[in-house]
Amino acid sequence: MLRAGIALLVALTLLGCGKKGPPVAPERRIPSAVSDLSAVVEGRAVVLTWSKPGTRADGTRLKDLAAFRIYRREEAGNGEPKPAMLSWGTVVGYDEVAIIRLADPTPAKAEGPRVSWADRDTLTFGRRYVYVVTALDSIGRSSPPSSRLVVRFLAAPHPPDGLTAKAGEGEVRLGWSPPSLLVDGSPPPTPLDYELLRGRSREGPFQPVAPEPIATAEFTDRGLENEQTYYYAVRAVRRDPSGSARSQLSAVIAATPLDLTPPSPPANLVAVPSETAVRLAWNASPDLDVAGYIIYRAAPGADFVRLTPTPIPTTTYTDRAVGRGQTYTYVVTAVDRASRANESQRSAPATAAVP
Repeated sequence: MLRAGIALLVALTLLGCGKKGPPVAPERRIPSAVSDLSAVVEGRAVVLTWSKPGTRADGTRLKDLAAFRIYRREEAGNGEPKPAMLSWGTVVGYDEVAIIRLADPTPAKAEGPRVSWADRDTLTFGRRYVYVVTALDSIGRSSPPSSRLVVRFLAAPHPPDGLTAKAGEGEVRLGWSPPSLLVDGSPPPTPLDYELLRGRSREGPFQPVAPEPIATAEFTDRGLENEQTYYYAVRAVRRDPSGSARSQLSAVIAATPLDLTPPSPPANLVAVPSETAVRLAWNASPDLDVAGYIIYRAAPGADFVRLTPTPIPTTTYTDRAVGRGQTYTYVVTAVDRASRANESQRSAPATAAVP
């Protein structure tokens, strides 16, 4: 009877557990591995960047990503680096150099799906370092290691000095002084390239202006929006058969392209006199950025005098400061909305004799 009762209890428990399929093996619930680990030598650091995995090994959504562990190994020579094998939550044969908790990633940066971290710890110029990253969920389950990333730690250049910017019509002409030394105090062994970056604020974000590094210490950035302020910085790039290294950013400089093109002049100016006034009318300038019009008048043998202290928005004007029996000549110009307003050439003149 006792055995029969235990068997019945076990059967009832199994029927009431609500399971609808076979349980998932625990190892299938681990986070997926980081798939896009990359690095750049910048200044005196190796800056690692990668994307947060969004799924688990079984393909389900990873909702509780909590941290990353970064491992590093120094390798001699140029052979194949040591395999990265995970054992009891750690990568065998590699040193853990950082753990980044997403709740407070400082000093790393976690912006949207991307994470970056700078390794500045006991690095030696000329040495070769191998990095892997693992992802952890909220209960500490670790992903497999990312693919191994081999970095040759080259001495980077100092940042360029003296960045200057001269704004023109829809463009900014930039120049800078090449650095003469690397951060280890030695001269660059090969000519340097440059990466020019542009942003819409002094704090960035900055994006490269050209798709490839620039070989000269000057560049003209064209196709810009007039009256919009742009912010620029530049860094030097060292290229070597064994790798590359770039400087930190130079000081940031601002430049605002200017509208230097005057609008088209008004057309078909007519002047209709009466005993007390002269009424003017004209066709508007076809340009879309016209802010208004300025009217000028001249008496016989005299220079033109401006009648409107500020541009008027209409295409008609009545001059009441006239004298009977006088003859006046009028011209009209258009003015645009540029921060430094551009004035068009004068219209064809129109003359009126006041009766």
